[in-house]
Amino acid sequence: MANKTILTAAGLKKLQDELNELKNVKSQENAERIKVAISYGDISENSEYDDAKNEQAFIAGRILELEQMINTAVVIEDKDTPADVVGLGSHVTVEDLAPEDGDEPVQEFEVVGTTEADPFEGRISNDSPIGLAIMGKKVGDEVLVRTPVDDHKYRIIAVK
Repeated sequence: MANKTILTAAGLKKLQDELNELKNVKSQENAERIKVAISYGDISENSEYDDAKNEQAFIAGRILELEQMINTAVVIEDKDTPADVVGLGSHVTVEDLAPEDGDEPVQEFEVVGTTEADPFEGRISNDSPIGLAIMGKKVGDEVLVRTPVDDHKYRIIAVK
């Protein structure tokens, strides 16, 4: 699935909403900014014009990126994986069997595709070290997670 964008239904909706916002709102606002900047006269030394053109290029690039992700989207659904097995979209609770000082021994997260990953929101990528280690595992299984810094051993204590 190297050319596919793995998403949850909510993730796909978020990308579609962003694309809609860029095409129908931001592009129009930016076009107006360019018009106003041109009205100031000489564009060769017009920082407002340069800023607006740079923003236009960013918007166009992001639109292309979003369209590519949406066109190659594979939406994962709860029924794609048995309820007791860790898969994309699973909400998983793990116990660190040797937590370091200050670390929480129990952690919860959702396993998602790389596009939706946000560790600060508890959403880890299936390609992350923990994600790779727990995919296909069940409650009670212990996994070794290899990271560049250290190895950690976890026990899966819940899968939803």
